[in-house]
Formats: sequence, structure tokens, C-alpha cells
Amino acid sequence: MYFIDVQGTLISDTDKSPIRGSIEFIKMCNDKNIPYMVITNNTKKASHDFYDFLCSIGFEFDFSKYLDPLMLLESRVQKDSVAAYGADEFLKTLRAMGYTLNYENPKTVLVAIKEDFSADEYAQMIEFLLSGAKLVGMHETSIYAKNSKRYPGVGAILKMLEFATSVTYEVVGKPSEAFYNESLAKLKEQDSKAEFSRVTMISDDVKGDLGGAKEMGMKTVFVTSGKYKTESEIVPFLKPELRPDMVYGDMQNMLEAI
Repeated sequence: MYFIDVQGTLISDTDKSPIRGSIEFIKMCNDKNIPYMVITNNTKKASHDFYDFLCSIGFEFDFSKYLDPLMLLESRVQKDSVAAYGADEFLKTLRAMGYTLNYENPKTVLVAIKEDFSADEYAQMIEFLLSGAKLVGMHETSIYAKNSKRYPGVGAILKMLEFATSVTYEVVGKPSEAFYNESLAKLKEQDSKAEFSRVTMISDDVKGDLGGAKEMGMKTVFVTSGKYKTESEIVPFLKPELRPDMVYGDMQNMLEAI
């Protein structure tokens, strides 16, 4: 049984097209009745809209097999008085969900991904945190890849803010324990015997997604079709206990291996 990442694993960071072998991998799981969850750190589109997009480019799976941070957000962050930082699409989605954005005296600083955060935005976040706001990340991605460039991910930004203010942070999406537990609960709807020890997590984020999965007892597969160009860029620098169990170039390579 599998947990399967999306960006950089199933679809390209460059143009959002299906990565080689990704549609076929999902089809293989469907044909062989292998339990799986498609779990993504999508925050830009409403959950059902992003699911519909994946279906429109060739992926065939039920919405019951899909999970993203927006689906857990309401249970983790109150809707009043949030200072949210991220792409315009993320802010629009929050408003549509009924969140009140407050950049004067917020209760929560909520961070999603954006490639062009400014120093003034970081300064504003720091002021809010030092004034008592809590810090929440939509996910804990290590690197954000876009336009052939690699930017600090939300996880890197959260750690910077924690170091600057000594305010600890919470994470809504991957690799938080709450997110993986919700993924497992949904997986149990497919197979009541689902346990983390029986799950293999597949992702291009070896530090964020896979590190958290390892700590929870999952097997891990690192694909170098997304954030990292080669295994040698990152794996040798990880703690031995957090290194992936297997490494493949993409989902096609994994299909061929299994």
C-alpha cells in the first residue's frame, strides 16, 4: 500500500504535466486493488478543484483517495484573525473558505509557499509572532521548485522564523503526524489492516515528506523527478536513519523495478 506525493512525483514542477510512468502507476494500483492515498501539499487551489485538475490530465482515482492540507485546516486553525502569507491563489482560497485575513493584530501567522517573499513580509511575520501570534505552516516542504529555480520551502521558512523568535510552529500538511494519521485513517477505509509499517511513501521531498514518514515507521521511496536533480545532491547529507529505502529517477523507473 502506498502514500503518493503529487508535485514532482506525479506531475512536473515545470508545467504540471504527468511525469513519465505516473498515470500508469496509479492504473496499476487500481487494476491490482492495491490500497493507496494521493497526498499532496496543494494549497493554491480548492481541494476538489485540484483533484478535478488531476483527473483532467489523465489520473483516475476517487476523491476518497485524495488528501491535502486545506482539508484539515479548519480543524487546526480558527477562521478569525489570520495573517496569511503565500501565493495570491492561496489567499483567495482562504477567503473562499471563510477565513478573515488580519494584518494588524492577528492570532495566527499562517505560511504557505511563494517564490518571492520580501524582507518586509518576513519582518511583519516576526513582529506578529513576538506579539503573541502562533505560527502555523500549511506544510513543511524543504524546497520549492518553480521556473527552473529552487527556493526555500515552507519548512525552511518556518525554521528561520522559529530561530528568529523562539516561537515553535505547527504544521497542517505533510509531514505532520496529524496529516499522516488522517491519511492512514482514509487508507483503512480501503484496507482495515492498514498500518504505517505496511505503507510505502513515494515523494521527491526526501527531507520533508520522507523524513517524517520514516520517523512514523513507513518505508520510503525517493524519486529525483522533482526538487532534486540527483540522489547525490541530498541523500549523503541526511542522517542514516532518515535516508530513503529506495531511489528511482521517476515513477516509470519504479514501475519497471517492481
